[in-house]
Amino acid sequence: MGRDVEVAVVGAGQAGLSAAHHLGRLGVGFVVLDAEERAGGAWQHRWPSLTLARTHHVHDLPGLPFPPAGDDVPAAEAVPAYFADYERHFALPVVRPVRVRAVRRTPDGRFRVETTAGAWTADAVVNATGTWTRPFVPRHPGQELFRGRQLTPPDYRGAAEFAGQSVVVVGGGASAVQLLGEIAEVADTTWVTRRPPVWREEPFGPEEGRAAVALVADAVREGRPPSSVVGVTGLVVTPWVREARARGVLDRLPVFDRLTPDGVAWDDGRSVRADAVLWATGFRAALGHLAPLRLRGPGGGIRMAGTQVAGEPRVHLVGYGPSASTVGANRAGREAAVALHRLLRAGAPLPRSA
Repeated sequence: MGRDVEVAVVGAGQAGLSAAHHLGRLGVGFVVLDAEERAGGAWQHRWPSLTLARTHHVHDLPGLPFPPAGDDVPAAEAVPAYFADYERHFALPVVRPVRVRAVRRTPDGRFRVETTAGAWTADAVVNATGTWTRPFVPRHPGQELFRGRQLTPPDYRGAAEFAGQSVVVVGGGASAVQLLGEIAEVADTTWVTRRPPVWREEPFGPEEGRAAVALVADAVREGRPPSSVVGVTGLVVTPWVREARARGVLDRLPVFDRLTPDGVAWDDGRSVRADAVLWATGFRAALGHLAPLRLRGPGGGIRMAGTQVAGEPRVHLVGYGPSASTVGANRAGREAAVALHRLLRAGAPLPRSA
């Protein structure tokens, strides 16, 4: 495998593998650079209690169905095994572990992809690094004073480590609710969210899903950072949610004003003792290696036209914004591959970057 390729795909999760599959089918030369030790993307790091039954759904990658597996199988086992089979089945040129440190424009209008294993030169870049490596923790007064443990979902390995403790769970998304439910079985929990949660008695259907995707797509098209889909769709009321409501587990409080050495406190005089604070407060796109390309606008977002960075037809972000889901990542991978095939095979000189 050479170090000079048509397309460098960064990341071998759902979006990266989808893009790789379609690039291969279209005859475009590419390499996939993946920072992980093994196949599986972020799925290999999910907490052990996240079974296939508890996931939102693992969509098939293009060309190879997800094999049948029991609902009680941990997602961290089943999905990485599927991804590994997929890489072998299509003989995808994945190089790992390779961490991309920076992507820079070259004088001749191409890209230099600098990694922990040397550099690759490419005509185009498909970025598929997701968000798992960038959990977001908002700043609050007193965080440095808190004597307990502070963690994010990537740090969570199971509820047993919190047995008999007092845990504050911060965040209003699906992950926060799921982790809260697990921890509440063995610990005293307090749930805090910025806004009151919006509950849906029925699972959201295609129309609601399209509406949520459209709102996120509008944000990235205008150059704003992607927003949360849960903010549009709300949280689905499952049988567990009903039972947890009855036990008071989902009685939420507004976000505290500060952390103290032994817990959290509000300006109105309320306080809660805590041994741990779990920040399930979302993620940000892992795009630091693209900083030399200066893609971000004044508002901190990247203006997009589909999967393409607006004004830069040779840089595509897949699994970003509206495609940050397993089915969306599949579609984005195909869209990026088709667009780059059309561009690279047009017969005209490649456009030079500014």
